[in-house]
Amino acid sequence: MAAILRQAVRSDVAGLFRVRQAVSENRLFLLTLADDQIIEALETTGRGWVIELDGVIVAFAIGDALTGGISALFVDPPHRGHGYGRRLYDTVVEWLWSQGHDRGWLNGEPDAGALVH
Repeated sequence: MAAILRQAVRSDVAGLFRVRQAVSENRLFLLTLADDQIIEALETTGRGWVIELDGVIVAFAIGDALTGGISALFVDPPHRGHGYGRRLYDTVVEWLWSQGHDRGWLNGEPDAGALVH
């Protein structure tokens, strides 16, 4: 089963929420946002990408063009350790650079574990 990296679209919102609810890190992000806020983050103020396995989203990231930050980067726990976080991180950073940012940020909890290796 090959992992597919692609840009997130509005029909992915349910899959993003599923992955987000599966992880214990950064409990507030995405769980408190309405669908229209997520769609705005994917289509207007930023871009998102997903990793799919057999048509199921197992990881995602969202970059914010306004702030230059990565506002979300989550990997479904059973799928950690395969480099999906790194692929998403690199993709978002490359996109943020293309938007004119020369510096970015990624918030996380101190004991959340490594997002990228």
